[in-house]
Amino acid sequence: MKIKIVIGALVVIGGLFLAKSYLDKSKTYIADVPASAKPKGGEERRRFTVGFLPVTCHLTCPVTSWITQHSDQGTVFEAQKFTDFPSMKEALIARKIDATFMNAPLATKLVIDGVPVKIVYLGHRDGSALIVKTEGPIHKFEDLAGKVVAIPGRFSNQNIFLHKMMKQLGMPYDSMTIKEVPPPEHPSSLAAGAIDAYIIGEPHAAKAEMEGYGRVLLQMRDAWPNFISCVLVVRQELIDQQRPLVDELVRGIAASGEWLDEDRMTGAQHRKDAALVAGKMFYNQPPALLDFVLTKDTTRVSYTNLMPPRKDFDEIMDLAFDLGILPRKIAFEDYVDTSFAPDLETVDLEIDRLPEVEKVAAQ
Repeated sequence: MKIKIVIGALVVIGGLFLAKSYLDKSKTYIADVPASAKPKGGEERRRFTVGFLPVTCHLTCPVTSWITQHSDQGTVFEAQKFTDFPSMKEALIARKIDATFMNAPLATKLVIDGVPVKIVYLGHRDGSALIVKTEGPIHKFEDLAGKVVAIPGRFSNQNIFLHKMMKQLGMPYDSMTIKEVPPPEHPSSLAAGAIDAYIIGEPHAAKAEMEGYGRVLLQMRDAWPNFISCVLVVRQELIDQQRPLVDELVRGIAASGEWLDEDRMTGAQHRKDAALVAGKMFYNQPPALLDFVLTKDTTRVSYTNLMPPRKDFDEIMDLAFDLGILPRKIAFEDYVDTSFAPDLETVDLEIDRLPEVEKVAAQ
């Protein structure tokens, strides 16, 4: 009896060890098998997770996710929310996710550090602002001297922008105290007097504006035209082993972006729908806040013209290196793959409203 118990225990331990070994293995993908509604071996549609933060820079992610969830063909792209870039970065490194939206300089730093990822598309253009107190004494950029300014992170183009402006205006880089603060805490920090200003992507800029204690000092649209903050990043393994899946993802993101901009000068109903669905179903934010960002001034953020541009990325690379944000420069092709960016004439969402938007509105 004792021998049987010992043998049984060994079998269980061995089984647990093999199961752990299997789960610890890196994910692999079947080469040359395109994403489809009915992949080989079953009726289940393929599902693929994409990381995002609840900011309008990443809006095409939940829009694409919602549309594919309510479609009957192709891959279901599931949007996974993160609250900060550090945890998102670690998830990408550990291959808990293989694609995500993140700050462009952070993606570049990952490549420099040896993480096999590539930027394949932009998340947006513009959509960031420098916010100060409504009744405060700051009325031009130079007034930020001696003040505390919050940024979303060291590896952000918002950080690079502040230094770029200081250099242009002949201000020493230590003219202001630059403080890293998680994006959702920027508005409350300003309201509490913990900071004097903040530069961030929407809707965190608009929140202070809507609630009356903050005003826009500068829109990135005006200060750095076609401003790039966030990009879509994928693992190199995915590009090498599942190119059709990456192509399907990028085309879906591009189509969502074109749809968001399609009617923005004629009522912006598409953006109103996106504000409602993203706010309630993905961001856990008031749809009215997102609607304010997306429709009050429809040029505040744009979702077309999103092929990664060499000229802009070369400028960002030079600035980041000069500031010591990046330890060295690398070639554009080492961290960007433009081959997936589609001709927008070939992508189109043949829908006028987002699926089940009325049901979401009634919730």
